[in-house]
Amino acid sequence: MTVVIPFGNAKQASASPPQRIGVLLVNLGTPDTADAQGVRVYLKEFLSDPRVIEDQGLVWKLILNGIILRVRPARKARDYRKIWNAERDESPLKTITRSQAEKLAEAISDREHVVIDWAMRYGNPSIRARIEALAAQGCDRLLVVPLYPQYSAATSATVCDEVFRALAAMRAQPTLRVSPPYYDDPDYIEALAVSMSEHLASLPFQPELIVASFHGMPQKYVDKGDPYQAQCVATTEALRKRMGLDASKLLLTFQSRFGNDEWLQPYTDKTIEKLAKDGVKRIAVVTPGFSADCLETLEEIAEENAEIFKHNGGEQFSAIPCLNDSEPGMDVIRQLVLRELQGWI
Repeated sequence: MTVVIPFGNAKQASASPPQRIGVLLVNLGTPDTADAQGVRVYLKEFLSDPRVIEDQGLVWKLILNGIILRVRPARKARDYRKIWNAERDESPLKTITRSQAEKLAEAISDREHVVIDWAMRYGNPSIRARIEALAAQGCDRLLVVPLYPQYSAATSATVCDEVFRALAAMRAQPTLRVSPPYYDDPDYIEALAVSMSEHLASLPFQPELIVASFHGMPQKYVDKGDPYQAQCVATTEALRKRMGLDASKLLLTFQSRFGNDEWLQPYTDKTIEKLAKDGVKRIAVVTPGFSADCLETLEEIAEENAEIFKHNGGEQFSAIPCLNDSEPGMDVIRQLVLRELQGWI
């Protein structure tokens, strides 16, 4: 039996819209509002993630709900208000991540079938909502880009967890790719070096040394196999080589520890305190583990650690901005995305 397919149907099929590719930039997250309630909602989601706090047992739940979520939100809300983007009524992290997505879309606008979007792992816009929005625009392929130069289970892996949860609820799933960490990518190291050099040249003083501060992590997470510390070391070593600095002039430290466990050392605040007490008068701090300025860079480094330095005898302190949506920073993101889209575009 011969089956004849009418030419009209064939023509109709060939006229179907071209397949589209979604690119989703993802950063850590932020409260929706700079008040205690907004911070409480954010912290509850963040600290209830077993990738962030691995032991989610009864003791932790009692501590989280009985102490942390009662005490910490008001204090952190005050910190957020110091750096809040009042014009947009949002945190700088949200403002910058949106701009990164918009500038990336402009940079690859000649590829009309590629759709750029952005999301936050915790808070809004959520990963699930933006994946659904991309699917609604006809994207049957998806590249997820965790905006963390160094991989850790508490950052990159939890982005993947949430992406997989969103896909699990979809009948028609897009084909998925996830970009790898770029901790030693030559484009990234070059962008850091250019950004640092331009900032240092603009200062009215010459730092005696530079502190490279990365977000901390419990030591036991690394002991269990997390590659984060090794990748932070690799970033710092590559940056030292590119800038011609030895280990005494570009120090590696870790900030933002939480709780009573031992975290990765040396600690940023303790290092800065000791430098000041030892007679160092002028320093700069760079944060190569952050793709965009946020509470940890704008408030913890630029304000808290600057105060620690000056309180203990230091005189001049400068926090070097993250790459953000600067031209060098956008070059890194653009090159990363185009590389990971090979074979799709």
